Amino acid sequence: MNTLAKPTEVLPPADEIGNDAPPPAVVPAAQRWGSDVIVDLLHQYKMPYAALNPGASYRGLHDSIVNYGDNYPRMMLCQHEETAVQIAHGYAKASGKPMVAILHNLVGLLHANMAVYYAYVDRAPIFIVGATGPMDESKRRPHIDWIHTANVQGQAVRDYTKWDYQPHTVDGVPESFARAYGVMMTEPQGPIYMCYDAWLQEKPLEHDVPLPPPEAMAVPTPMAPDPAALRKAADMLVQAERPVILVEYAGRHHPSFQALIELAETLGAPVFDINARLNFPSRHPLNMSMVKDVFRDTDLMLCLDVRDWEKPTTELVSTTRELGDLVPASAKWIDIGFSDIELSSWAMDYQRLLHADLRILADTAVAIPALTELLRERIGGQTDLAGRIARRSKDTADKHHAARAKWQEQARRDWDASPMTAPRLASEIWEVIQHEDWVLTANTLEDWTRKLWDFDKPYRHPGKSLGTATQFGISLGVALAHRDHGRLVVDIQPDGDLMFDAGALWVAAKHRIPMLVVMYNNRAYYNDWEHQVRMAKHRGTALDRAHIGMDMDDPAPDFATLARSMGWHAEGPIERAEDVGPALRRAIEQVKAGKPALLDTITQKRFEFKS
Repeated sequence: MNTLAKPTEVLPPADEIGNDAPPPAVVPAAQRWGSDVIVDLLHQYKMPYAALNPGASYRGLHDSIVNYGDNYPRMMLCQHEETAVQIAHGYAKASGKPMVAILHNLVGLLHANMAVYYAYVDRAPIFIVGATGPMDESKRRPHIDWIHTANVQGQAVRDYTKWDYQPHTVDGVPESFARAYGVMMTEPQGPIYMCYDAWLQEKPLEHDVPLPPPEAMAVPTPMAPDPAALRKAADMLVQAERPVILVEYAGRHHPSFQALIELAETLGAPVFDINARLNFPSRHPLNMSMVKDVFRDTDLMLCLDVRDWEKPTTELVSTTRELGDLVPASAKWIDIGFSDIELSSWAMDYQRLLHADLRILADTAVAIPALTELLRERIGGQTDLAGRIARRSKDTADKHHAARAKWQEQARRDWDASPMTAPRLASEIWEVIQHEDWVLTANTLEDWTRKLWDFDKPYRHPGKSLGTATQFGISLGVALAHRDHGRLVVDIQPDGDLMFDAGALWVAAKHRIPMLVVMYNNRAYYNDWEHQVRMAKHRGTALDRAHIGMDMDDPAPDFATLARSMGWHAEGPIERAEDVGPALRRAIEQVKAGKPALLDTITQKRFEFKS
């Protein structure tokens, strides 16, 4: 019997990506409460979903959402606060729209800390609602309300949220809510934290509280570049012999995917996509992502919304932490983006400072099309320049096709090995899904999906995975954003990451979020094992002891059984590559019927490492 969800828990229809259905009308009541005002705002700003782990600190708000708000935002029950924030993170990355995560008091906020930090690093707009108190000591229950109350609770996440606030009266709720929304959605986007006093929520509402004007603009217009500076950038680019485009976050704005194609083709410049978001089609002949040799002879680097410029443009000797520059010292640098806006004094996600020759503060959503038009004006009618661009384009295309041919050849190595290699697994998945309208959630399987698959649309991938224990929750959010569009959402799921919160499997079944999980299971925390092998080689210690504290075997987790216990279709463990295709087809049938499916595929451990 299918018991995935009760009829009242079916989520409403969505627009192109995400949910934009109008909220239901509120349910009239003889008595209104302080928390009803918060629900009025959640309706006005069209927040469709709220991921949460229950807590008494927001029992007033919970009741208002369920009854006064007719369960809008739709509540999504999660087993851990980190999962709740991660779902909102994935939803925001995939849809570009914010989602609510509700955290219970001080303890729920502390549970969610890591997920909040990664959302901040990844520029994900999340409207985090917390609760505290009551701050009125006379209203605190003995013991529990005291240990769950902090002075200025937002202090716990202030270093990695864009803003936090705790209104003192119900009349302060609308203005602070509107400000929080605008701050969250203004680029560079990020999470905010609104903390609502428990007694403020639970007190009877004795007067009308005006809401922000519905016609008021919630978010400022995008930041435009300085015209003179952009003209200078265009002049530098047409004078360059071998410009290279480096891009990281521009693809957060989906129209920029096509805009970047036009810019690259106009200039005839190779594009290196760092993949914080999907910025450029993988099989475009100007795509030179993952080919670092493209930097070795460049004379101009154009960085578009790039924070991490250093990792792609250097070579690292991991054991000694030594860096070697790939970009010639004589090359010029142009940086277009948000520079040090939202620079944190605590978190060092700002990376090493780029000493660029020209820095332009602008939203690339505006700057890329404007720069393309300037380049077209300069190139038009100049036969010599147009010829140089055509030759550069052909040379880059030849290198692009050579790189892809090399990757195809490399993928065939150890093709029949059991357990299978990562490129074999990537190939088997692609063989089955390439004719579907697919989305890859986070993990790129050591970049083999980027090398072998055709990422031809901006929604195919919301960007690379982040730190350990983040992927499955984020993948749930991505699947939620696409759930009503008939797209096959694929999560290539590391085993260690899923073990952090295996209970999150239940969320997909409970809330009818169809998705396909293919385990990348090498039965180890293998990234760290790899580091220990490097240390052993460097120090001359025992290689055969590097696995201690790293392997996930004896016993090996049975992910298929675990998933089935949570209401999923599941098969595995699968060690032979030839068994993957048929299992995938069976799993996809289940996903198309609305049920999440998991394949536990076993992959090799690598024992050849770079230094």
